[in-house]
Amino acid sequence: MSSEPLVIRAGRISDVDALVEIYQAAQRWLAQQGSDQWAKNSEARVRGIFEDAINRGGCLVAEESGRVVGTATVDEYADPEFWQPEDGPEDALYVHRMVIDREASGRNIGGQLLDFAESLAVDHERKWLRLDAWRTNEKLHDYYRKQGFTHIRTVELPHRGSGALFQRQVDMRRS
Repeated sequence: MSSEPLVIRAGRISDVDALVEIYQAAQRWLAQQGSDQWAKNSEARVRGIFEDAINRGGCLVAEESGRVVGTATVDEYADPEFWQPEDGPEDALYVHRMVIDREASGRNIGGQLLDFAESLAVDHERKWLRLDAWRTNEKLHDYYRKQGFTHIRTVELPHRGSGALFQRQVDMRRS
């Protein structure tokens, strides 16, 4: 466990190699757990996704003692295959691709990233923090429930593995 406090900051292009490495380690770990989550994402695709998120200003990086230990993308993108007009997609910020370094798991880095994302939602005057999770990853669903999220519904699309939709109301007293 690091004695340094966790720093959450905007991602930089210089972080991409570390982010890809963390993501690929999570892919391997998920496969060992019997999950197909993220299995089809190639290194080139993942690299492009992180570069795009950084360039758009949505990539958050969690860092301990100068070492990248986690990431999440937080933005206004409400996937239209999941979030419908009646959900009020404009009332939320959305968390995508949260991944924590396996060596840093169990230290609430994900919880701190989610709390930071909630503070961004407050800054943007949004009512909700939302995400979609892999449909079959029940442990992940339980994790999000423990983080204060409520399962809204599960959308099953044959071309998508994700689709378990969660949201947590933003505490507007945060600032």
